Amino acid sequence: MKKIALLDNPVRNYAWGSRSFIPDLLGESSPAAEPVAELWMGAHPTSPSMVLVNKERLSLLELIRERPADILGESVAKRYFNNLPFLFKVLAAAKPLSIQAHPNKDQAREGFARENRQKIPLKASHRNYKDENHKPEIICALKPFWALKGFRHAEEIIDLLDDIGISSLESERNGLQKSPNRRGLQTFFSALMMMEKARRTRVLMEAVNQCKKVAHENPAFEWVVRLSAAYPDDLGILSPVLLNLVQLQKGEAMNIPAGELHAYLEGAGIELMANSDNVLRGGLTPKQVDVQELLKVLTFQAGKVNLLKPDQGANCDRVYPTHTEEYSLSQLDIQEGDSLKSPKRRSVEIMICLEGDAQITDLGQGDVLSLRKGTSLIVPAAVEQYRIEGTATIYKASVPRS
Repeated sequence: MKKIALLDNPVRNYAWGSRSFIPDLLGESSPAAEPVAELWMGAHPTSPSMVLVNKERLSLLELIRERPADILGESVAKRYFNNLPFLFKVLAAAKPLSIQAHPNKDQAREGFARENRQKIPLKASHRNYKDENHKPEIICALKPFWALKGFRHAEEIIDLLDDIGISSLESERNGLQKSPNRRGLQTFFSALMMMEKARRTRVLMEAVNQCKKVAHENPAFEWVVRLSAAYPDDLGILSPVLLNLVQLQKGEAMNIPAGELHAYLEGAGIELMANSDNVLRGGLTPKQVDVQELLKVLTFQAGKVNLLKPDQGANCDRVYPTHTEEYSLSQLDIQEGDSLKSPKRRSVEIMICLEGDAQITDLGQGDVLSLRKGTSLIVPAAVEQYRIEGTATIYKASVPRS
């Protein structure tokens, strides 16, 4: 395959999804009959994109298997064993997703091998490691987007606990105050996660009742109350006090590295990640929470959130700093009179148009495709060069040059 082609992408109807954002993007009936949580663009084995070629719908997964060098580029095909190394998504959350973290590569390899030795089926609900890969990701807001990311500094956690006044957590709070460092944070969080059920119920009841009194003072307290309505006996209710609460504005992004607790609470965004299904959950979910494995994976690195804006690149191609080898995220801001011409040496690229109307021209073959709101396409590495003209906002996923 050596030509630019449109994509027909699968959606995921998870219960936390919005009924309107993705249907509106795709020009479909809205609100939808069921939640539409994610739009997947890529070659995930369970739900690959379909490529529209000569009036046929062909699986991107199968096309890559047949022509890996043409689609991925020789270096990417060799480096990633003929696999597309990223998954590109539009994510739309009307309700909170689970609190979770992802392993690094060494942890993923060890965990995958261990669970294979234990003969745990890949599709078993209690399996943690589905593959040997890590799963760094970047989320970029398409509208105001609430999220939790990484631990707050110990001093800030203590201040918030004092503002709420949770007497039933006095012992743990005092321990963190005596050791306001990574080790102290690990001890504090471990004590919460392994708390006996009856005491956990008392702690959560007190925390929610106290937060209701001061919810107007801090968005973190308001989110504790909101989360308690959905997950009344889940320790994840306390996460807005323990983790950094962030509201990304449109165009802002943040990186999620291995070993960092995070949760997406509400909003819509572009998500780009290494191709892996390894997730260790920490709360706000009816699914398995493997506390011991989660504690092994977490780095307990505390600090403020670094919000990202795209760097101003050449030819309207604004690149977000990701520092990962599997993917790069760009915002293409095409204005009337602009012309974005691609470099001749590139890897595979997947694009989706969020706003506007543009045209992409294959400068080698002369083919022209329209890019309107909701349109997505793939540009194989074998395409010689392309040009984009019009007025549009486009997000692009690619593989950085090694």
